[in-house]
Amino acid sequence: RQGINAEYMGAAVLRAFFGLFSVVMATEAPEKKFVKAQNPMREIRVQKLVLNCSVGESGDRLTRAQRVIEQLTGQTPVLSKARLTIRSFNVRRNEKIAVHCTVRGPKAEELLERGLKVKEFELVKRNFSANGNFGFGINEHIDLGIKYDPSTGIYGMDFYVVLERRGLRVTRRKRRPGRLGQMQRIGKADAINWYKKKYDGIVLEKKL
Repeated sequence: RQGINAEYMGAAVLRAFFGLFSVVMATEAPEKKFVKAQNPMREIRVQKLVLNCSVGESGDRLTRAQRVIEQLTGQTPVLSKARLTIRSFNVRRNEKIAVHCTVRGPKAEELLERGLKVKEFELVKRNFSANGNFGFGINEHIDLGIKYDPSTGIYGMDFYVVLERRGLRVTRRKRRPGRLGQMQRIGKADAINWYKKKYDGIVLEKKL
C-alpha cells in the first residue's frame, strides 16, 4: 500500500510539474516573438534615393533641368548619355539627354516624403520591384515646394528608392565579401508593409 501511495504521489508531482512548465512556456512565447520583431538587424531603412529627370535632348533644356535637380538636392547632379541612336526622336548615341542625382541620409527621407505628398501617399503594386525597391514619378517639380521660375520652366522627374537591412555591407566589401542571408533580403511584400507602416500609405492593385 505504501508503494502504491508513493507511485500515486510521484505521478501527481510530475503532472503538476509539467502543468507549471506549460504555463511558463505559454507566457514566455509572446515575449520571444516580441523580441524577434524588435530585432534591430531586421529594421528596414532607406539606403538611397535616386532622382532622374530625362529631357530627351541636350542643350539649354538639359542645363535648366540640371539646375532644378541641384536646387532640390543641394548636390552636383550627373549627366546621363543615350545608349542607342533613335532617329525618330532625334537622339544620337552618347548624346547627353538626362540628369540624375543620388541622395542618402536624412535628406533622402525628406525628399521622399515631399514626393509622396505630391502623390497623396498613393502608390500602385507595380511600383514595387521583387527586390523590395520602389519608384514613382511626378509631373511638375514645383509641387515639391520650389517657386516657379518662368526662365526655367516646369520639369517632371522620377523617384527611385532603394531599401536595405543592416548587414548588406558584407556583400560589397572588398576583402572577404560574403553572401546576404535569406532572412536579411527584402521582398516585395516587405517593402509594401514598410511603406504602409512608415508613411501610412495606400497601395492600390492598379492605377485608377
